[in-house]
Amino acid sequence: MKKKIFTLLACMAVSLSVWAEDQAEHFNYIIRLGYNVGGTAPMGMPASIRALNSFKPQATFALSFDVQRDFWGKWGALAGLHVEDKGMKIDARVKNYHMAIDQKGNKLEGMYTGCLVTECFQSLYTLPVMVTYRPGRWLLKFGPYVSYVSSSEFSGSVYDGYLRVGDPTGEKVVMGKKGENNPTFDFSKDMRNFQWGLTLGADCQLNKRWGVYFDLNWGLSGAFESSFKTIEQTLYPIYGTLGVSYRLK
Repeated sequence: MKKKIFTLLACMAVSLSVWAEDQAEHFNYIIRLGYNVGGTAPMGMPASIRALNSFKPQATFALSFDVQRDFWGKWGALAGLHVEDKGMKIDARVKNYHMAIDQKGNKLEGMYTGCLVTECFQSLYTLPVMVTYRPGRWLLKFGPYVSYVSSSEFSGSVYDGYLRVGDPTGEKVVMGKKGENNPTFDFSKDMRNFQWGLTLGADCQLNKRWGVYFDLNWGLSGAFESSFKTIEQTLYPIYGTLGVSYRLK
């Protein structure tokens, strides 16, 4: 009896090993290197933001490892781990924009009108899970992602404007020209540790190993904790990633 059980277990182990090896042949392992461009912004331009003076992308790269397999003809699934940075620097002109600033150690909060410089930078670990469709050499992707934010910065300064303390009729505090010891702000500690959203993307396979890709990552969770009320609009991380891919097998 023991011999029969041992023989049965040995046969099951061999069969499982053969099945796993056969299944591994159907998986595609892909390494990607991309560049993120985008911003952390409200959905639609609020009336308090009157103009965008300048926008400067940061040096934000993404290194990814994805595993993909076709399951139902051209349809399949993809999952991976992405190590990435997202960032921007903008200079905008605002009117009656709720802000809290530090003017030489003096904390002021109220409605600000003038120029606002904001720098946002985050480092993230992202886990995407996507449905894929393969028409020819293309691979189309769509699905959710969740990100852990390992470090974040949201800071800046104000210039060439004034702050009404408390409300639009409060005491007027005038800000100097750009470079004249401008008041600053730093809301880094109020940002979320976890973010989630949706990714829509496409890969184009150039040959057996190399390809190019583009992903649009649209955040559905605000960049800040829900308890953060200084900035009245909810800001969402919206970034596109353009890069090259290398297929291991």
